[in-house]
Amino acid sequence: MEQLFGRVGRKLVHQEMDAGESMSGERLTDKEVGERLRLARENAKLTQVDAAAQIGVVRTTLVAIEQGKRRVQMDELQKLAIAYRTSANALLRREAVHLDMVPRFRKLQESSDDAVEAATRLLNDLVRAEVELENALGVVRTRNYPPERPILPGDIRAQAEQDAQELRDWLGLGPGPITDIVSILDLQLGVRVYVRPLNGKVSGLFAYDETAGACILLNANHPPERLLQSGVHETAHLISTRRQPEVLTDDERFTSREERYANAFQRSFITPARVVRQQFAEITAGQSHLTRRHIILLAHTSGVSREAMVRRLEELKLAREGTWDWFVANGGITDDQVRQVLGELPDKKVYTARAQGLVPPRLALLAREAWKKDIYSEGQLARLLQLNRHEVRELLEGAEKEESEANELVKLPH
Repeated sequence: MEQLFGRVGRKLVHQEMDAGESMSGERLTDKEVGERLRLARENAKLTQVDAAAQIGVVRTTLVAIEQGKRRVQMDELQKLAIAYRTSANALLRREAVHLDMVPRFRKLQESSDDAVEAATRLLNDLVRAEVELENALGVVRTRNYPPERPILPGDIRAQAEQDAQELRDWLGLGPGPITDIVSILDLQLGVRVYVRPLNGKVSGLFAYDETAGACILLNANHPPERLLQSGVHETAHLISTRRQPEVLTDDERFTSREERYANAFQRSFITPARVVRQQFAEITAGQSHLTRRHIILLAHTSGVSREAMVRRLEELKLAREGTWDWFVANGGITDDQVRQVLGELPDKKVYTARAQGLVPPRLALLAREAWKKDIYSEGQLARLLQLNRHEVRELLEGAEKEESEANELVKLPH
C-alpha cells in the first residue's frame, strides 16, 4: 500500500503543498476542504467569528472558505488546524473521513454535559479511525441491518416483544443466553461497536451516519450484565429509530415511546418470554414460594442481573408486582448468597473485558493488516485508535508470525 502516499500520515504537510492537495497527491476540491474545515470547527465548538480571528480575516471570508467559494491558503489551514485541535495532514488526507456526529449529539442534549460530550467525541473519533483504516486498505464495510420497524400506535411492549423475537430468529440465536453482544453487532449485523471506559453515568450511545452506518459506544467500566443490556438497548434504536442519535444515561427516565420501546425490546431480546417461562417452571417445580435461590439460578442461566430477572418475572406475571422491592427491603440478594448457590465464579467483568478487548474483532483485524502492510506504525495506530503503546502491542501480538507464514497459507479469494 506504499503507493498510496508513502506511509499514510507519516510525513508532515510541506509548506509548498497546495492546501487542496491530499497526501496521495489527489486534489480535494475547495468544497471538500471547506466542508472538512466546517466540521472540524463545529467539533472544536468555535464560532465562525472566533475561527476567522485565528487567521486574521472577517467572518464572511471564513464562510466563503467553508462553502468552497474561496480557497484556503496553507498558512491559514495550519492555523485553523491548530485552533481545531487537529492537523493539516488529518484535514487533507483523502483516506480520512470527516463526520458530523458530535454536533448532532450536542443538539440532542438540552444542556452541556462534559461526560456526554467526551463520549460523543470518542465515538466520533473511533468511527473516523475505523473508516480511515478501511479506506487505506480498500475495504468496504458490509451492512447486514435488519429492516427498520417504525414504532406503531398501540401496545409498545407487545411490538417490542415481537420485534425482539423476530431479530433473534433472523440471527439464528436460538433460545440460549446472549453471551457476546459485541460480536453479534460487529460481525453479524455489521454495526460499528466499541467498548471503552466512560464516565459512570453514560451507559451507551447510538448514532447513524449515511457514510459510516450504525455506530454504538458502550461503557467498559460497567459489569457484563449491564453492558449487555446497554448493547441491546442501543440495538433497539437500530431497529426502530436508527436516524435519531441517542444517549443512554443513568438518569434516563424512559418517558418517551421510543425509550419505552427500547427498554421493552432489551428485556425481550435478552430474556425471551417463552424461555423464561420454561426455565421458571423447571426451577420452581413442586415449590410454593419464590426464593432468592430461584432468582440466582434464573439470573445466572440467562446471564442477567438479579434485578433484571425479577423485573422480567414481574412483567410476565410469574412474580407479583413489587417482588424486587420486597427483596430490597429485606436485605436484597447479595453476592455472598450467590456464592452459596453457585460457588466461586471467575470475575466475569475481567473475563469479559479480556475477551472483548478495547478494539472489536473486525477493527482489530483491519489494524493488524494495516500494520503488516506497513501503512501505519504502532504510534500511528495508538493515536488513531486512542490506545496506549502497550494496548497496541497486545493488539498486534503475533502479527509478525502471521506475516512470515503467509506464503504457506491458503490465499483468500476476492
